Amino acid sequence: MANNTRARRTARLSRALGIALTPKAAKYMERRPYGPGEHGRARKKQDSDYAVRLREKQRLRAQYGIREAQMTRAFEEARRTKGLTGENLVELLEMRLDALVLRAGFARTIAQARQLVVHRHIMVDGIRVDRPSFRVGEGQLIHVHSRSEVMPPFQVAAAGAHVLNNVPAYLDVKIESLQARLVRRPKRSEVPVICEEQLVVEFYAR
Repeated sequence: MANNTRARRTARLSRALGIALTPKAAKYMERRPYGPGEHGRARKKQDSDYAVRLREKQRLRAQYGIREAQMTRAFEEARRTKGLTGENLVELLEMRLDALVLRAGFARTIAQARQLVVHRHIMVDGIRVDRPSFRVGEGQLIHVHSRSEVMPPFQVAAAGAHVLNNVPAYLDVKIESLQARLVRRPKRSEVPVICEEQLVVEFYAR
């Protein structure tokens, strides 16, 4: 029951943001791409510039499953980093441990990836890490603890059930061994998130 409630909530959020946040939400959106209720199919009024920027920020937050405070800290770091702030922001978020666990195919959703990290199933260079926000460095190896490899979710993952059609070039994944190495910093153009990051920059710069 709790899983169904969570799935419906995620589906509603996905429709509101215009992106599928989970594979199950994608199926819901295919069946019913409009909002709930009798007005779900009605044409919406034009959003204000603020509303457009807010929604884009919320879209990015939702795809990484992070809190507003975490998003704000990441933006401030991105602004201090050399280069384009919006691209820096996405690249920094992508280097989070939970995000890379998802991209590597160890998990089906960002929520599951975060749970795997919190429950201490994931290691970085041989050390257990239980912080989803942990920043993985270039060259570091992400792998599943040997005692956890026999668990059903990881057996499913090792069979390639969650691997993306095109694994991002910044990751070297050996899915059968449940290992992934961050070979270099991600480039924004390679990161598989849907976001107009300049709108996010404009939201925070207002």
